[in-house]
Amino acid sequence: MPSSYLTLSGYKKLLSELEYLRTIKRPEIAALLRDSVGNNEIDGDIDPDFVMAKDQQAFIEGRIQELETLLSDPDIIDYHQHSNIVEIGSRVTISELGNEPVSYTIVGPVEAAPEKGLISFASPLGSALIGRSVGDEVVIKSPGGIYTVSLLEVI
Repeated sequence: MPSSYLTLSGYKKLLSELEYLRTIKRPEIAALLRDSVGNNEIDGDIDPDFVMAKDQQAFIEGRIQELETLLSDPDIIDYHQHSNIVEIGSRVTISELGNEPVSYTIVGPVEAAPEKGLISFASPLGSALIGRSVGDEVVIKSPGGIYTVSLLEVI
């Protein structure tokens, strides 16, 4: 099984989520199910609260399994800047012609959240930046088209 690439903060965040689901959400859903067991039929129909609790239980158990798998053998990114070369864990600042510079941190797919400035090394932008250095003009081939960015900074 391939390991998950995670930053230390991402690892801690997922570990915290797993603990929350196991210790808080799982017991909450179990209590909802216990409370609705006697009322699971109303006039021959299944109680909607019971169905909703079962759906929530399935979702939570699925997420717990997913997190356990992700956290079972993670590859923790311990980034220390050695050069101006982009690698997983690098914080980069880029600029597309005519636009303000933007900064992103290159992370593994599990942590990717572009709206928070975290892009996956497997994304079109992330994969095009890996191995590049400050001053490079980088051509990005994305589903939305082809565009070029200038790599302004690597931290």
